[in-house]
Amino acid sequence: MTIQDAIQEYDKFRERSRETDSLRAIDAPLLHRIGKAADALGLECYVVGGYVRDIILERPSKDIDCVVVDPNLDKHSDGPGIRLAHALAKELGRSAHVSIFRNFGTAQLKWRDQEVEFVGARKESYQRNSRKPIVEDGTLDDDLHRRDFTINALAVCLNEKRYGELIDLFDGLLDLEDGIIATPLDPDITFSDDPLRMMRCIRFATQLRFKIEEETAKALSRNAERIKIISQERIIDELNKIMMAPAPSIGFIELSRSGLLPIILPEIAALEGVESRNGRAHKDNFYHTLEVLDNISRQTPQPPLGGEQESQCDGKTPPKGGWGVFLRWAALLHDIGKPRSKRWDNQTGWTFHNHNFIGQKMVPPLFRRMKLPTDERMTYVEKLVGLHMRPIAIADDVVTDSAVRRLLFEAGEDIDDLMRLCEADITSKNREKKKHFLQNFQLVREKLADLEARDNYRTWHNPITGEEIMETFGLQPCREVGILKQAVKDAIWNSVIPNDHDAAFQFMLEKAKEMGLSPTASK
Repeated sequence: MTIQDAIQEYDKFRERSRETDSLRAIDAPLLHRIGKAADALGLECYVVGGYVRDIILERPSKDIDCVVVDPNLDKHSDGPGIRLAHALAKELGRSAHVSIFRNFGTAQLKWRDQEVEFVGARKESYQRNSRKPIVEDGTLDDDLHRRDFTINALAVCLNEKRYGELIDLFDGLLDLEDGIIATPLDPDITFSDDPLRMMRCIRFATQLRFKIEEETAKALSRNAERIKIISQERIIDELNKIMMAPAPSIGFIELSRSGLLPIILPEIAALEGVESRNGRAHKDNFYHTLEVLDNISRQTPQPPLGGEQESQCDGKTPPKGGWGVFLRWAALLHDIGKPRSKRWDNQTGWTFHNHNFIGQKMVPPLFRRMKLPTDERMTYVEKLVGLHMRPIAIADDVVTDSAVRRLLFEAGEDIDDLMRLCEADITSKNREKKKHFLQNFQLVREKLADLEARDNYRTWHNPITGEEIMETFGLQPCREVGILKQAVKDAIWNSVIPNDHDAAFQFMLEKAKEMGLSPTASK
Protein backbone atom coordinates (compact mmCIF):
# COMPACT_ATOMS: atom_id res chain seq x y z
CA MET A 1 0.00 0.00 0.00
CA THR A 2 1.29 3.50 -0.77
CA ILE A 3 0.97 6.47 1.54
CA GLN A 4 -1.50 7.93 -0.95
CA ASP A 5 -3.61 4.78 -0.66
CA ALA A 6 -3.43 5.03 3.12
CA ILE A 7 -4.61 8.60 3.08
CA GLN A 8 -7.44 7.73 0.73
CA GLU A 9 -8.50 4.86 3.00
CA TYR A 10 -8.39 7.15 6.00
CA ASP A 11 -10.45 9.78 4.18
CA LYS A 12 -12.95 7.13 3.18
CA PHE A 13 -13.24 5.99 6.77
CA ARG A 14 -13.86 9.58 7.85
CA GLU A 15 -16.34 10.00 5.01
CA ARG A 16 -14.33 12.75 3.41
CA SER A 17 -13.95 12.97 -0.36
CA ARG A 18 -11.51 15.76 -1.07
CA GLU A 19 -7.88 16.24 -2.03
CA THR A 20 -5.89 16.82 1.16
CA ASP A 21 -2.74 18.66 2.07
CA SER A 22 -1.41 15.26 3.16
CA LEU A 23 -0.67 14.36 -0.44
CA ARG A 24 1.32 17.52 -0.93
CA ALA A 25 3.14 16.88 2.37
CA ILE A 26 4.50 13.51 1.28
CA ASP A 27 5.47 15.03 -2.06
CA ALA A 28 7.55 17.72 -0.34
CA PRO A 29 10.67 18.54 -2.38
CA LEU A 30 12.97 17.85 0.56
CA LEU A 31 11.73 14.26 0.87
CA HIS A 32 12.40 13.62 -2.83
CA ARG A 33 15.91 15.00 -2.43
CA ILE A 34 16.51 12.72 0.56
CA GLY A 35 15.40 9.76 -1.54
CA LYS A 36 17.71 10.69 -4.43
CA ALA A 37 20.68 11.14 -2.08
CA ALA A 38 19.97 7.70 -0.58
CA ASP A 39 19.78 6.13 -4.05
CA ALA A 40 23.16 7.64 -4.98
CA LEU A 41 24.74 5.97 -1.93
CA GLY A 42 22.98 2.64 -2.44
CA LEU A 43 21.02 3.06 0.81
CA GLU A 44 17.37 2.54 1.69
CA CYS A 45 15.67 5.42 3.45
CA TYR A 46 12.29 5.57 5.20
CA VAL A 47 10.51 8.43 6.92
CA VAL A 48 9.03 6.97 10.10
CA GLY A 49 7.01 7.63 13.22
CA GLY A 50 5.25 10.84 14.11
CA TYR A 51 5.73 12.53 10.75
CA VAL A 52 3.89 9.73 8.94
CA ARG A 53 1.20 9.58 11.61
CA ASP A 54 0.59 13.31 11.39
CA ILE A 55 0.47 13.31 7.59
CA ILE A 56 -2.36 10.79 7.73
CA LEU A 57 -4.11 12.66 10.55
CA GLU A 58 -3.59 15.94 8.70
CA ARG A 59 -1.82 17.52 11.62
CA PRO A 60 1.00 20.00 10.97
CA SER A 61 4.45 18.47 11.33
CA LYS A 62 7.89 19.81 10.50
CA ASP A 63 10.39 17.52 12.23
CA ILE A 64 11.20 14.47 10.11
CA ASP A 65 12.72 11.21 11.39
CA CYS A 66 14.39 8.98 8.83
CA VAL A 67 15.63 5.42 9.29
CA VAL A 68 18.46 4.52 6.91
CA VAL A 69 19.33 0.93 5.98
CA ASP A 70 22.49 -0.27 4.23
CA PRO A 71 21.37 -3.39 2.32
CA ASN A 72 25.00 -4.19 1.49
CA LEU A 73 26.03 -4.16 5.18
CA ASP A 74 29.15 -2.18 4.23
CA LYS A 75 31.49 -1.60 7.15
CA HIS A 76 32.11 2.11 7.53
CA SER A 77 33.42 4.39 10.27
CA ASP A 78 30.14 6.31 10.07
CA GLY A 79 26.74 4.66 10.13
CA PRO A 80 24.38 4.92 7.14
CA GLY A 81 22.38 7.75 8.76
CA ILE A 82 25.43 9.96 9.20
CA ARG A 83 26.66 9.21 5.66
CA LEU A 84 23.30 10.13 4.15
CA ALA A 85 23.11 13.37 6.18
CA HIS A 86 26.55 14.45 4.95
CA ALA A 87 25.67 13.65 1.33
CA LEU A 88 22.36 15.50 1.53
CA ALA A 89 23.94 18.56 3.15
CA LYS A 90 26.52 18.72 0.36
CA GLU A 91 23.75 18.59 -2.21
CA LEU A 92 21.61 21.24 -0.46
CA GLY A 93 24.51 23.67 -0.15
CA ARG A 94 25.44 26.25 2.48
CA SER A 95 21.89 26.67 3.77
CA ALA A 96 22.05 23.18 5.26
CA HIS A 97 23.66 22.53 8.64
CA VAL A 98 24.51 19.07 9.99
CA SER A 99 25.11 18.05 13.60
CA ILE A 100 26.67 14.63 14.19
CA PHE A 101 26.12 12.48 17.28
CA ARG A 102 28.47 9.54 16.72
CA ASN A 103 27.83 7.99 20.12
CA PHE A 104 24.24 7.43 19.03
CA GLY A 105 24.92 6.90 15.32
CA THR A 106 22.59 9.80 14.44
CA ALA A 107 22.79 13.03 12.51
CA GLN A 108 20.50 16.05 12.51
CA LEU A 109 20.16 18.21 9.42
CA LYS A 110 18.60 21.67 9.54
CA TRP A 111 17.51 23.20 6.27
CA ARG A 112 15.37 26.31 6.08
CA ASP A 113 12.55 25.76 8.60
CA GLN A 114 12.82 21.96 8.69
CA GLU A 115 14.77 19.49 10.77
CA VAL A 116 15.55 15.94 9.68
CA GLU A 117 17.07 13.33 11.94
CA PHE A 118 18.84 10.40 10.30
CA VAL A 119 19.56 7.19 12.16
CA GLY A 120 20.60 3.73 11.10
CA ALA A 121 18.07 0.94 11.59
CA ARG A 122 18.57 -0.64 14.99
CA LYS A 123 17.23 -3.10 17.48
CA GLU A 124 17.15 -2.63 21.24
CA SER A 125 17.20 -4.66 24.42
CA TYR A 126 16.72 -3.44 27.98
CA GLN A 127 17.88 -4.15 31.50
CA ARG A 128 15.39 -4.20 34.36
CA ASN A 129 16.76 -1.22 36.27
CA SER A 130 17.17 1.20 33.37
CA ARG A 131 15.24 2.59 30.41
CA LYS A 132 18.52 3.09 28.52
CA PRO A 133 18.56 0.44 25.78
CA ILE A 134 21.42 -1.72 24.57
CA VAL A 135 21.50 -0.82 20.87
CA GLU A 136 22.64 -2.99 17.96
CA ASP A 137 22.46 -2.59 14.20
CA GLY A 138 19.26 -4.01 12.78
CA THR A 139 16.84 -4.15 9.88
CA LEU A 140 13.86 -1.92 9.16
CA ASP A 141 11.65 -4.60 10.70
CA ASP A 142 13.79 -4.55 13.86
CA ASP A 143 13.51 -0.78 13.99
CA LEU A 144 9.72 -0.76 13.63
CA HIS A 145 9.36 -3.51 16.25
CA ARG A 146 11.06 -1.30 18.85
CA ARG A 147 8.54 1.55 18.36
CA ASP A 148 6.24 2.46 21.22
CA PHE A 149 2.80 2.42 19.53
CA THR A 150 1.35 1.04 16.32
CA ILE A 151 0.43 4.54 15.12
CA ASN A 152 4.11 5.49 15.48
CA ALA A 153 5.40 2.35 13.75
CA LEU A 154 4.41 3.41 10.23
CA ALA A 155 7.13 3.97 7.64
CA VAL A 156 7.17 5.42 4.12
CA CYS A 157 9.91 4.60 1.63
CA LEU A 158 11.67 7.60 0.04
CA ASN A 159 13.74 5.74 -2.58
CA GLU A 160 12.70 6.64 -6.12
CA LYS A 161 11.48 3.19 -7.22
CA ARG A 162 9.34 2.71 -4.11
CA TYR A 163 8.63 6.34 -3.26
CA GLY A 164 5.51 6.71 -1.12
CA GLU A 165 5.19 3.00 -0.30
CA LEU A 166 3.69 2.57 3.18
CA ILE A 167 5.09 -0.11 5.49
CA ASP A 168 2.55 -1.00 8.17
CA LEU A 169 3.58 -4.13 10.06
CA PHE A 170 1.18 -3.72 13.00
CA ASP A 171 -2.04 -2.34 11.47
CA GLY A 172 -1.22 1.15 12.65
CA LEU A 173 -3.42 2.59 9.91
CA LEU A 174 -6.43 0.72 11.30
CA ASP A 175 -5.66 2.05 14.76
CA LEU A 176 -5.52 5.57 13.35
CA GLU A 177 -8.90 5.01 11.75
CA ASP A 178 -10.38 3.59 14.95
CA GLY A 179 -8.73 6.13 17.24
CA ILE A 180 -6.83 3.51 19.24
CA ILE A 181 -3.54 3.65 21.16
CA ALA A 182 -1.97 0.17 21.19
CA THR A 183 1.57 -1.22 21.36
CA PRO A 184 3.16 -3.20 18.51
CA LEU A 185 4.38 -5.91 20.90
CA ASP A 186 3.23 -7.21 24.28
CA PRO A 187 2.37 -4.00 26.20
CA ASP A 188 3.86 -5.40 29.41
CA ILE A 189 7.22 -5.71 27.67
CA THR A 190 6.84 -2.30 25.99
CA PHE A 191 6.09 -0.50 29.26
CA SER A 192 8.49 -2.46 31.44
CA ASP A 193 11.37 -1.89 29.03
CA ASP A 194 10.80 1.87 28.93
CA PRO A 195 8.27 3.06 31.54
CA LEU A 196 8.22 6.57 30.07
CA ARG A 197 6.11 5.02 27.30
CA MET A 198 3.26 4.84 29.83
CA MET A 199 3.27 8.64 30.07
CA ARG A 200 3.54 8.92 26.28
CA CYS A 201 0.61 6.52 25.90
CA ILE A 202 -1.61 8.75 28.01
CA ARG A 203 -0.24 11.91 26.39
CA PHE A 204 -1.10 10.68 22.87
CA ALA A 205 -4.54 9.57 24.03
CA THR A 206 -5.08 13.08 25.41
CA GLN A 207 -3.73 15.05 22.46
CA LEU A 208 -5.41 12.93 19.79
CA ARG A 209 -8.53 12.08 21.86
CA PHE A 210 -7.90 8.39 21.15
CA LYS A 211 -8.93 5.48 23.36
CA ILE A 212 -6.32 3.26 24.97
CA GLU A 213 -6.75 -0.34 23.80
CA GLU A 214 -8.00 -2.64 26.58
CA GLU A 215 -4.91 -4.84 27.02
CA THR A 216 -2.67 -1.80 26.76
CA ALA A 217 -4.71 -0.08 29.50
CA LYS A 218 -4.41 -3.13 31.77
CA ALA A 219 -0.66 -3.18 31.21
CA LEU A 220 -0.48 0.45 32.35
CA SER A 221 -1.91 -0.58 35.71
CA ARG A 222 0.31 -3.65 36.01
CA ASN A 223 3.45 -1.65 35.33
CA ALA A 224 2.62 1.64 37.07
CA GLU A 225 5.27 1.17 39.77
CA ARG A 226 7.96 1.04 37.05
CA ILE A 227 7.48 4.80 36.52
CA LYS A 228 9.65 5.31 39.62
CA ILE A 229 12.83 4.67 37.60
CA ILE A 230 12.04 7.60 35.29
CA SER A 231 13.54 11.02 36.05
CA GLN A 232 11.19 13.78 37.17
CA GLU A 233 12.37 15.93 34.25
CA ARG A 234 11.09 13.33 31.76
CA ILE A 235 7.80 12.95 33.61
CA ILE A 236 7.25 16.71 33.77
CA ASP A 237 7.93 17.04 30.05
CA GLU A 238 5.08 14.61 29.33
CA LEU A 239 2.81 16.13 32.00
CA ASN A 240 3.24 19.60 30.50
CA LYS A 241 2.25 18.25 27.10
CA ILE A 242 -0.85 16.69 28.65
CA MET A 243 -1.60 20.00 30.40
CA MET A 244 -1.40 21.92 27.12
CA ALA A 245 -3.83 19.62 25.29
CA PRO A 246 -7.29 21.01 24.47
CA ALA A 247 -8.89 18.79 27.18
CA PRO A 248 -6.22 17.86 29.74
CA SER A 249 -8.83 16.12 31.91
CA ILE A 250 -8.64 13.12 29.57
CA GLY A 251 -5.03 12.55 30.56
CA PHE A 252 -5.56 12.97 34.29
CA ILE A 253 -8.49 10.55 34.28
CA GLU A 254 -6.26 8.00 32.52
CA LEU A 255 -3.42 8.68 34.96
CA SER A 256 -5.86 7.99 37.80
CA ARG A 257 -7.29 4.82 36.23
CA SER A 258 -3.82 3.42 35.59
CA GLY A 259 -2.56 4.02 39.12
CA LEU A 260 0.16 6.39 37.89
CA LEU A 261 -1.37 9.52 39.44
CA PRO A 262 -0.87 8.55 43.12
CA ILE A 263 2.79 7.88 42.33
CA ILE A 264 3.42 11.02 40.29
CA LEU A 265 1.07 13.57 41.90
CA PRO A 266 -0.34 12.18 45.17
CA GLU A 267 -1.68 15.64 46.04
CA ILE A 268 -4.05 15.47 43.06
CA ALA A 269 -4.93 11.81 43.62
CA ALA A 270 -5.93 12.71 47.20
CA LEU A 271 -8.70 14.95 45.84
CA GLU A 272 -10.63 11.99 44.42
CA GLY A 273 -13.62 10.56 46.23
CA VAL A 274 -16.74 11.69 48.06
CA GLU A 275 -17.38 11.32 51.79
CA SER A 276 -20.92 11.34 53.12
CA ARG A 277 -22.12 11.92 56.68
CA ASN A 278 -25.67 12.28 57.95
CA GLY A 279 -26.86 12.18 54.38
CA ARG A 280 -24.67 15.14 53.34
CA ALA A 281 -21.82 14.71 50.88
CA HIS A 282 -19.25 17.09 49.44
CA LYS A 283 -18.47 17.21 45.73
CA ASP A 284 -15.69 15.12 44.23
CA ASN A 285 -12.87 17.65 44.24
CA PHE A 286 -10.82 15.65 41.73
CA TYR A 287 -13.42 15.92 38.99
CA HIS A 288 -14.17 19.51 39.96
CA THR A 289 -10.47 20.30 39.54
CA LEU A 290 -10.40 18.68 36.10
CA GLU A 291 -13.44 20.72 35.07
CA VAL A 292 -11.66 23.90 36.16
CA LEU A 293 -8.54 22.83 34.24
CA ASP A 294 -10.57 22.21 31.08
CA ASN A 295 -12.35 25.56 31.53
CA ILE A 296 -8.97 27.32 31.68
CA SER A 297 -7.80 25.39 28.61
CA ARG A 298 -10.81 26.60 26.65
CA GLN A 299 -10.07 30.19 27.67
CA THR A 300 -6.44 30.16 26.55
CA PRO A 301 -4.87 29.53 23.14
CA GLN A 302 -3.53 26.09 22.24
CA PRO A 303 0.04 25.66 21.02
CA PRO A 304 0.58 24.36 17.49
CA LEU A 305 0.67 20.57 17.47
CA GLY A 306 2.53 18.14 15.31
CA GLY A 307 5.17 15.47 15.72
CA GLU A 308 7.22 16.17 18.82
CA GLN A 309 6.93 19.95 18.47
CA GLU A 310 5.17 20.28 21.81
CA SER A 311 8.58 21.07 23.31
CA GLN A 312 7.50 24.70 23.49
CA CYS A 313 5.15 23.55 26.25
CA ASP A 314 8.08 22.57 28.48
CA GLY A 315 7.23 25.20 31.05
CA LYS A 316 9.89 27.73 30.08
CA THR A 317 7.44 30.31 28.77
CA PRO A 318 6.65 33.11 31.25
CA PRO A 319 3.09 32.98 32.52
CA LYS A 320 2.16 36.56 31.71
CA GLY A 321 -0.74 36.83 29.30
CA GLY A 322 -2.56 33.79 30.63
CA TRP A 323 -1.57 31.32 27.92
CA GLY A 324 1.40 29.64 29.58
CA VAL A 325 1.38 26.18 31.05
CA PHE A 326 1.65 27.66 34.56
CA LEU A 327 -1.85 29.11 34.52
CA ARG A 328 -2.97 25.52 33.96
CA TRP A 329 -0.76 24.35 36.81
CA ALA A 330 -2.49 26.92 39.02
CA ALA A 331 -5.85 25.50 37.94
CA LEU A 332 -4.69 21.94 38.65
CA LEU A 333 -3.35 22.84 42.10
CA HIS A 334 -5.92 25.42 43.21
CA ASP A 335 -7.74 23.01 45.56
CA ILE A 336 -4.87 20.76 46.73
CA GLY A 337 -5.32 22.09 50.25
CA LYS A 338 -8.85 20.66 50.54
CA PRO A 339 -7.99 17.14 51.78
CA ARG A 340 -5.93 18.63 54.63
CA SER A 341 -8.53 21.27 55.53
CA LYS A 342 -11.65 19.08 55.31
CA ARG A 343 -13.76 19.20 58.46
CA TRP A 344 -17.29 18.16 59.43
CA ASP A 345 -19.55 20.68 61.12
CA ASN A 346 -22.91 19.49 62.45
CA GLN A 347 -24.53 22.77 61.42
CA THR A 348 -22.95 23.60 58.05
CA GLY A 349 -21.78 20.16 56.92
CA TRP A 350 -18.43 19.70 55.18
CA THR A 351 -16.06 22.67 55.28
CA PHE A 352 -12.68 23.41 53.68
CA HIS A 353 -11.70 26.58 55.54
CA ASN A 354 -8.40 28.16 54.49
CA HIS A 355 -7.77 25.46 51.88
CA ASN A 356 -6.38 28.16 49.59
CA PHE A 357 -3.68 29.18 52.10
CA ILE A 358 -2.86 25.55 52.89
CA GLY A 359 -2.64 24.82 49.16
CA GLN A 360 -0.39 27.84 48.64
CA LYS A 361 2.10 26.42 51.17
CA MET A 362 1.99 23.03 49.43
CA VAL A 363 3.09 24.47 46.06
CA PRO A 364 6.85 24.98 46.74
CA PRO A 365 7.58 21.43 48.03
CA LEU A 366 5.56 19.99 45.14
CA PHE A 367 7.49 22.10 42.61
CA ARG A 368 10.82 21.09 44.15
CA ARG A 369 9.93 17.39 44.15
CA MET A 370 8.68 17.49 40.57
CA LYS A 371 11.74 19.45 39.37
CA LEU A 372 9.49 22.29 38.22
CA PRO A 373 11.10 25.76 38.17
CA THR A 374 11.34 27.40 41.58
CA ASP A 375 11.65 30.95 40.25
CA GLU A 376 8.97 33.57 39.52
CA ARG A 377 6.85 30.90 37.80
CA MET A 378 6.44 29.03 41.07
CA THR A 379 5.68 32.33 42.83
CA TYR A 380 3.01 33.00 40.20
CA VAL A 381 1.32 29.65 40.87
CA GLU A 382 1.58 30.17 44.64
CA LYS A 383 -0.10 33.55 44.32
CA LEU A 384 -2.99 32.30 42.20
CA VAL A 385 -3.60 29.31 44.49
CA GLY A 386 -3.53 31.55 47.58
CA LEU A 387 -5.78 34.24 46.12
CA HIS A 388 -8.26 32.16 44.15
CA MET A 389 -11.01 32.48 46.79
CA ARG A 390 -10.76 36.26 47.06
CA PRO A 391 -12.69 37.30 43.91
CA ILE A 392 -15.32 34.68 44.73
CA ALA A 393 -15.74 36.13 48.23
CA ILE A 394 -16.04 39.63 46.78
CA ALA A 395 -18.51 38.51 44.12
CA ASP A 396 -20.64 36.84 46.78
CA ASP A 397 -21.00 40.10 48.71
CA VAL A 398 -21.35 43.80 47.95
CA VAL A 399 -18.63 44.67 45.44
CA THR A 400 -16.92 47.60 47.21
CA ASP A 401 -14.07 49.78 45.98
CA SER A 402 -11.88 48.96 48.98
CA ALA A 403 -12.28 45.18 48.54
CA VAL A 404 -11.46 45.38 44.83
CA ARG A 405 -8.55 47.72 45.50
CA ARG A 406 -7.12 45.31 48.06
CA LEU A 407 -7.47 42.46 45.56
CA LEU A 408 -5.72 44.46 42.86
CA PHE A 409 -2.88 45.39 45.21
CA GLU A 410 -2.27 41.75 46.12
CA ALA A 411 -2.66 40.29 42.62
CA GLY A 412 -0.72 43.01 40.83
CA GLU A 413 0.16 42.19 37.23
CA ASP A 414 -1.46 38.76 37.58
CA ILE A 415 -4.98 40.06 38.24
CA ASP A 416 -6.26 39.08 34.78
CA ASP A 417 -5.06 35.50 35.17
CA LEU A 418 -6.54 35.36 38.67
CA MET A 419 -9.91 36.44 37.31
CA ARG A 420 -9.69 33.80 34.56
CA LEU A 421 -8.98 31.15 37.17
CA CYS A 422 -11.85 32.26 39.39
CA GLU A 423 -14.35 32.30 36.55
CA ALA A 424 -13.18 28.82 35.52
CA ASP A 425 -13.69 27.73 39.15
CA ILE A 426 -17.46 28.35 38.96
CA THR A 427 -18.60 24.83 38.06
CA SER A 428 -21.94 24.79 39.90
CA LYS A 429 -24.72 22.88 38.16
CA ASN A 430 -27.15 25.44 39.62
CA ARG A 431 -27.63 27.79 36.68
CA GLU A 432 -28.97 30.68 38.76
CA LYS A 433 -26.08 30.46 41.23
CA LYS A 434 -23.55 30.32 38.38
CA LYS A 435 -25.23 33.26 36.63
CA HIS A 436 -25.12 35.29 39.87
CA PHE A 437 -21.40 34.73 40.37
CA LEU A 438 -20.51 35.49 36.76
CA GLN A 439 -22.54 38.70 36.82
CA ASN A 440 -20.80 39.80 40.02
CA PHE A 441 -17.44 38.88 38.50
CA GLN A 442 -18.30 41.30 35.72
CA LEU A 443 -18.89 44.01 38.36
CA VAL A 444 -15.49 43.18 39.86
CA ARG A 445 -13.88 43.51 36.42
CA GLU A 446 -15.59 46.88 35.85
CA LYS A 447 -14.35 48.19 39.19
CA LEU A 448 -10.87 46.90 38.42
CA ALA A 449 -10.89 48.79 35.13
CA ASP A 450 -12.15 51.94 36.89
CA LEU A 451 -9.39 51.78 39.52
CA GLU A 452 -6.79 51.17 36.83
CA ALA A 453 -7.98 54.26 34.98
CA ARG A 454 -7.53 56.36 38.14
CA ASP A 455 -4.21 54.92 39.28
CA ASN A 456 -1.93 52.11 38.19
CA TYR A 457 -2.48 49.83 41.17
CA ARG A 458 -1.10 46.74 39.42
CA THR A 459 2.44 47.91 40.08
CA TRP A 460 1.63 49.43 43.47
CA HIS A 461 4.32 49.66 46.11
CA ASN A 462 3.91 50.93 49.64
CA PRO A 463 5.00 54.60 49.54
CA ILE A 464 6.55 54.11 52.99
CA THR A 465 9.43 51.65 53.12
CA GLY A 466 10.82 49.86 56.15
CA GLU A 467 14.10 51.75 55.68
CA GLU A 468 12.31 55.09 55.87
CA ILE A 469 10.48 54.06 59.07
CA MET A 470 13.75 52.99 60.73
CA GLU A 471 15.50 56.21 59.69
CA THR A 472 12.61 58.40 60.86
CA PHE A 473 12.39 56.87 64.34
CA GLY A 474 15.97 55.71 64.81
CA LEU A 475 14.94 52.05 64.93
CA GLN A 476 16.69 48.80 64.09
CA PRO A 477 14.66 46.03 62.37
CA CYS A 478 11.87 45.21 64.82
CA ARG A 479 8.19 44.41 65.22
CA GLU A 480 7.17 48.10 65.33
CA VAL A 481 8.55 48.67 61.81
CA GLY A 482 6.30 45.96 60.41
CA ILE A 483 3.27 47.27 62.32
CA LEU A 484 3.70 50.79 60.95
CA LYS A 485 4.28 49.60 57.40
CA GLN A 486 1.18 47.38 57.52
CA ALA A 487 -0.90 50.21 59.02
CA VAL A 488 0.02 52.51 56.12
CA LYS A 489 -0.81 49.80 53.61
CA ASP A 490 -4.19 49.07 55.21
CA ALA A 491 -5.04 52.77 55.33
CA ILE A 492 -4.42 53.15 51.61
CA TRP A 493 -6.19 49.90 50.70
CA ASN A 494 -9.24 50.92 52.74
CA SER A 495 -9.32 54.46 51.26
CA VAL A 496 -8.59 56.07 54.64
CA ILE A 497 -5.78 58.08 53.02
CA PRO A 498 -4.88 58.74 49.37
CA ASN A 499 -2.21 56.71 47.63
CA ASP A 500 0.68 59.20 47.86
CA HIS A 501 3.80 59.60 49.97
CA ASP A 502 2.97 62.81 51.86
CA ALA A 503 -0.37 61.53 53.10
CA ALA A 504 1.17 58.16 53.97
CA PHE A 505 4.05 59.81 55.86
CA GLN A 506 1.70 61.97 57.92
CA PHE A 507 -0.46 58.93 58.73
CA MET A 508 2.66 57.04 59.80
CA LEU A 509 3.63 59.83 62.22
CA GLU A 510 0.16 59.80 63.81
CA LYS A 511 0.16 56.03 64.15
CA ALA A 512 3.67 56.06 65.60
CA LYS A 513 2.60 58.66 68.20
CA GLU A 514 -0.18 56.30 69.34
CA MET A 515 2.49 53.62 69.79
CA GLY A 516 4.71 55.95 71.83
CA LEU A 517 7.29 56.49 69.09
CA SER A 518 8.78 59.88 68.24
CA PRO A 519 10.89 60.97 65.26
CA THR A 520 14.61 61.32 65.91
CA ALA A 521 16.03 64.84 66.29
CA SER A 522 17.63 64.70 62.83
CA LYS A 523 14.19 64.48 61.29
